[in-house]
Amino acid sequence: MNDTVFVREGVYHDSVALMRVSRALSELPGTAVAIVAMATELNLELARDLGFELPPAGPGDLLVALRGPDTAAAAHELDRHLAELSSAGPAREAEQPPLTTRSAARGGGADLALVSVPGEHAFAEAMDAIEAGLPVMVFSDGVPVGLERLLKERADERGVLVMGPDCGTAVVGGVGLGFANVLRPGPVGLVAASGTGAQQVSCLLDLAGVGVSHVLGVGGRDLSAAVGGLSTVRALRMLDEDPATELIVLVSKPPDPEVAGTVREVVESLRTPVVEALLGSGTDLTAAAEAALRALGRPVPAWPCWDGSARRAVTVAGEDPGPLIGIYSGGTLCAEAALIAGAGEFTDYGDDVYTRGRAHPMIDPTLRLEALGKVPPGGVVLMDVVLGHAADPDPAARLAPAIAALPAAVVVALIGTEADPQDLLRQAAAFRDAGAVVFTSNAQAARHARDSL
Repeated sequence: MNDTVFVREGVYHDSVALMRVSRALSELPGTAVAIVAMATELNLELARDLGFELPPAGPGDLLVALRGPDTAAAAHELDRHLAELSSAGPAREAEQPPLTTRSAARGGGADLALVSVPGEHAFAEAMDAIEAGLPVMVFSDGVPVGLERLLKERADERGVLVMGPDCGTAVVGGVGLGFANVLRPGPVGLVAASGTGAQQVSCLLDLAGVGVSHVLGVGGRDLSAAVGGLSTVRALRMLDEDPATELIVLVSKPPDPEVAGTVREVVESLRTPVVEALLGSGTDLTAAAEAALRALGRPVPAWPCWDGSARRAVTVAGEDPGPLIGIYSGGTLCAEAALIAGAGEFTDYGDDVYTRGRAHPMIDPTLRLEALGKVPPGGVVLMDVVLGHAADPDPAARLAPAIAALPAAVVVALIGTEADPQDLLRQAAAFRDAGAVVFTSNAQAARHARDSL
């Protein structure tokens, strides 16, 4: 194995884009490891842990570390990928663009700030946006909960909304931010302390022909005792004042009971009706979507599903059934499935412990492919596949062959809309042809997996 390591000073690209480049290079023949990342201390540490000897570099530099029997093709492809990332059309403006959130806000014209930087820097950038009077979506994770509380308290004083930290999904005025599905406009507003939970509810509504006005993600910790539901309350009041919102759906992982009680008091004061989808309170996300449809006077459809189980023979007569294994990319979907199943081994590969220094599993399936490779014979695998902008452009391309090779039954919760760029129906057909049973409802998928043992 040969190592190729170099640094390009002062070259910046978005971390998600660089993760896609790393993945593309690592798949080339002759390349076993490819790291293309900004030279932050975290990324330098990860490269050192893999045994690379690194030259001096700082967080404003681009680090490239390649390993394999022949990395020449990867080095060549790297130049092409970086050229594509650097391309900004036929001409660039000669003037210096803003270098900080504060200077960008002073320039005027912005009505929202999106912060997607390493967690240790996110607080300062978000606070700059708040002080400029802008609502802010903090995509970054790794922000200490105490600083999250400070951000939201200051936002309350300034009369603006903080979405996040670790807000993966939002739709504001029809514009999707982060991991966002293609949703039709409509009368339902969502307040969500959950990214994939919001995606599940909004996608089911879309499949039923009902659109959304806004999806306001507030970060998964907002309804914790430490944060106190500050952004949830503000988002509820904002949607209550929105003339385009006729119904609000409140989505969350299991909340702190006292905070949930405070939020319910606020809900009772609103003019707009609210449907709760608080996991752990005896409901599930599909039931909440159906309740929303009934509240609007709309019919509840049979949620689409596709059964490929007849293509495989899994259980040998007389053998004890194997375990139920949940291999998830969405934290709320994983929590919902575990609650419904009541037993099994569930892992959320989108948790911060797995995404440190690497792409989210909705972008890069590597960790879940490794988990699939360790599945024992028999039993049932339950997993989610989430479509939409910023997610893997073709998740079935890598996951479906792995599913087809498994010695176990597979149930897939496919979260998306027919307008998503990955093509919901094509993805469903690929997973069905690989032998999986495919549901658009995660709750229905979990029940089917539970009952299949």
